[in-house]
Order: sequence, then C-alpha cells, then structure tokens
Amino acid sequence: MAGSDSGGGAGVQADLKTMLALGTHGMSVITAVTAQNSLGVQGAWDLPVAAVRAQYRSVVDDIGVQAVKTGMLSSAELVEEVAELIAGTDAPAVVDPVGVSKHGDPLLADSALDSVRTRLLPVATVATPNLDETARLTGVRVESERGLRQAAAAVLAYGPRWVLIKGGHLPGDAVDLLTDGSEEHWLRAPRLDNRHTHGTGCTLASAIAAQLAKGETVPRAVATAKEYVTGAIAAGFALGGGIGPVDHGWRLGVRGTGEGAGPAR
Repeated sequence: MAGSDSGGGAGVQADLKTMLALGTHGMSVITAVTAQNSLGVQGAWDLPVAAVRAQYRSVVDDIGVQAVKTGMLSSAELVEEVAELIAGTDAPAVVDPVGVSKHGDPLLADSALDSVRTRLLPVATVATPNLDETARLTGVRVESERGLRQAAAAVLAYGPRWVLIKGGHLPGDAVDLLTDGSEEHWLRAPRLDNRHTHGTGCTLASAIAAQLAKGETVPRAVATAKEYVTGAIAAGFALGGGIGPVDHGWRLGVRGTGEGAGPAR
C-alpha cells in the first residue's frame, strides 16, 4: 500500500520491482498518484478511502497475503483506514512512515501524525522510520550513533513489535538499529559514493516484507533486506537530470542504465 511514482524509482513501482527481485509475487494497493521525476515531486493526489479499501479487499479476500507493506499515506483518513485493514489481516506488516520524498517534498500531512502514532504504529510488525521521520513522530533528534537507542525507544512506545531506526543520514558508515526493546541488532554497511539513491526507503521496507512473506524471522528478514538495498545503492544509476534510482535488478544481473530506460506504458 503506497503511492505511485511516475518516475519508477520509489513508491509502488519500487515495491513491485523489489518483491520480484526477491522471489515473491507483489500486489498493489495504490493510495495516491504522484507526478514526480528525478528532480522532485510536481504534484500528488490522494485516492479516495473507498478506493483504497476496495483494492485491499479485492486482493486479500481472493488471493490472500503473507505480508503487508505500507508507504505513502498522506492523510489521517487514509492512515486510519489502512490501520484498520492491517489489524484485520493475519499477516506481518511493515510500516514505512513516509514523511518526505528524497528531494524534500512533503508526503505526510502534519494532521496525520497523531493517526500514525496511535493507529498505524500499534499494528506494525516492523516500523522503518529514518531520522527525519523519527524526529517528526517522537521529537527525538539523533545527531550521532549513540542516539539511535533513544530514538528506537521513543518509537517502540507507540506499540510496534520491532523498530528499525535508519541512520543513513548520519556521517560515517550507514548504520541502522533494529530492536524490539529487549534484543538489539546493529546493521552496518559502508557508505557508498553514489548520489543515485531515490527509492531506498521504499525498497528496504518492501525487501523486509518479501522476506517475512517467505517465513524469515524479523532479524533475518531485515539483515537480508539491508544487504539487498546496499547492493541496489551501489548499482544506482543516473536517470534524468537529478537523483536517479537504486537498481532493483542488480541481483538478477540486469543493470539498469539511464540510456536504456524504456518508455512509460
């Protein structure tokens, strides 16, 4: 459940590419349509709550799901509807509380923050906020690796079973903290000299969901997803005139290139 990215690097498009690359069948509930490219978001339009509910029921009631992943939910009404749908589904849920795009464009209204805290986070198996999203939700601002524990505790207070605090905006290695409040897993990867990182958050959350759907534990699913995303960032490529996407197909031996990008269909 996420917004559509017309540029193909994030949102539902990134979700489906990731799920395919990791050997699962992805299905979609589109919550919003965005006009965006490598330079930013030029427009965004929420779908009606009834349309989101109908998409979800169509998929779940017929086909069924082994995991659910949420992305862009810009209004309180959408957040509350999605939280209710997840609560009634017997499957792990990965909640990516998307706040802004890679280019700094707002994707979550301030009026929806309380609904994320009180309705969506409590039904999450894993919540995956970055540092900016953590600060908006909890008021905790992390300036160094030592602050990740405090940030994680603040998010866990809202009820998710696990939280993955993504420390990619800190200097040094890309370090994340996964914890359920009792055990901790620190995940590190070298920081890569590649600015083409559009879609990293969507890709990571979808990769976690794909691994949970295959029956992995949360720590193992997150570790596998982190490895996949690190490779996708390393293979990220220029597309358009701004920040290009990560390469979702890097594991398949099919490297994307800006020159070979096909037409929109």
